[in-house]
Amino acid sequence: MAFALIHGLQSLQITSQECIFMSRSFHTQNDTSNNRCYAIKACINNSGEDSHLESKLNLVLDSVKWDEKGLAVAIAQNVDSGAILMQGFANRDALATTISSKKATFYSRSRSTLWTKGETSLNFINVLDIFLDCDRDSIIYLGKPDGPTCHTGSETCYYTSIFDSLKEPQVEKSKLALTTLYSLESTLAQRKEELSASQQGKPSWTKRLLLDDKLLCKKIREEADELCRTLEENEDDSRTLSEMADVLYHEMVLLIRRGLRFEDVLEILRFRFTQSGIEEKNSRKAKFVK
Repeated sequence: MAFALIHGLQSLQITSQECIFMSRSFHTQNDTSNNRCYAIKACINNSGEDSHLESKLNLVLDSVKWDEKGLAVAIAQNVDSGAILMQGFANRDALATTISSKKATFYSRSRSTLWTKGETSLNFINVLDIFLDCDRDSIIYLGKPDGPTCHTGSETCYYTSIFDSLKEPQVEKSKLALTTLYSLESTLAQRKEELSASQQGKPSWTKRLLLDDKLLCKKIREEADELCRTLEENEDDSRTLSEMADVLYHEMVLLIRRGLRFEDVLEILRFRFTQSGIEEKNSRKAKFVK
């Protein structure tokens, strides 16, 4: 795993070969009656280096500025959408278990025990990387959720806007905390849902595109051509940015029209990080041959 807590721990990258298991005994905070043992799985080039690997792990765990209760804030973030999924607390054991299992693991202050997100719901958060902040007292689990993160069934635990509450305190609204791109996607999806209702007046431009595949494809081609012309004709940067925004908008309408999510596009791009463009194109040809 590409481990960002300390560069020296990059040797902990998990591969399909040369794995060893090390067992370490950890005393859970406020629960010294039970000596909980966790198997720490790590891959190294030489099994004789296990003590060196253990030393690196301890170095990472020691570098965290745990509070007086041995805890640090742990935030789970979606690796593709960037959405903040949830926030909990982690202690030394929880972080070590997350490194080992690649499942987001926290420390429950109310139950005084470790818990892995998804152990009951099966909506695990599969951790791909871990980061510390500049003060080393806050942790980010960067990963991909298997399903809704919140116990309410919401995609994330953050769906209450304070600004909306201040504007309309008597109205309870649920609105996920979304970045610009995903706010656009949410609005487009809403426009699609509105198509099933009776229409009054002229439809919006988005609804027209959703209702007319030929118009939508025509606009995507036009906007892509205009974007290319900003390069060919050396137009100013603002023009390039404007045309790129048009391309993104129309292509996202197409995704919504097909019932697809932009997050899934980003996931495909992430998988391609470890593959050259030539290899990726050849793999497409192989699929078509079959």
